[in-house]
Amino acid sequence: MSLVFYGHPFSSYCQKVLIALYENALPFDYRVISPEHPDVALQWSALWPMKRMPVLVDNGRTVAETTIIIEHLHLHHRDPVALLPDDPVAALEVRFMDRVFDHYVMTPMQQPVSEALRPDGRVDDARERTAAALDIAYAWLEARLQGRTWAAGDTFSLADCAAAPSLFYADWVHPISGVYPTLRAYRARLLQRPSFARAVDEARPYRSLFPLGAPDRD
Repeated sequence: MSLVFYGHPFSSYCQKVLIALYENALPFDYRVISPEHPDVALQWSALWPMKRMPVLVDNGRTVAETTIIIEHLHLHHRDPVALLPDDPVAALEVRFMDRVFDHYVMTPMQQPVSEALRPDGRVDDARERTAAALDIAYAWLEARLQGRTWAAGDTFSLADCAAAPSLFYADWVHPISGVYPTLRAYRARLLQRPSFARAVDEARPYRSLFPLGAPDRD
């Protein structure tokens, strides 16, 4: 098997890449990084000393960072779903939206989660900062997504791979209110996408690990 994936089902960034793998039904060797698999953790850290998930190995080539991994898959394993358009201008919008979801939704969402894992974490302070940052992002996305089926237009893309886990977990941390109906409808469409639905289902056994308490929904 040429593709080896190192990650964990409950990780938002791992889900981002899993969506891309599932979109094209790519076979891969799934090596779960967890305390129960110390040998896998050793392989992973040897491949990528930064110790950030996920990591993909393709025929001996190590590829790290989620956007780069998906771009690699697009170049070498793109059929039948192309996750980036051939038109460079359209591709720029996809890449832009990918960055928006990673930097302005995923990053603030993770702050209170990280604080909750610290013995002296200031979770309430982090929640307040996160709520303020996410409300700005939610409002911007509400306007940007008007008239679009997917993040960058009518076609599912890299940007949606980033959006799905970002909005999924962000809504757990700071719910997307009814004043953002377009964004709420987009999140619902993502949950109905078979590739993301599969990733969500695979992560269900690990919901007790969510340090802020996983809501009884989704």
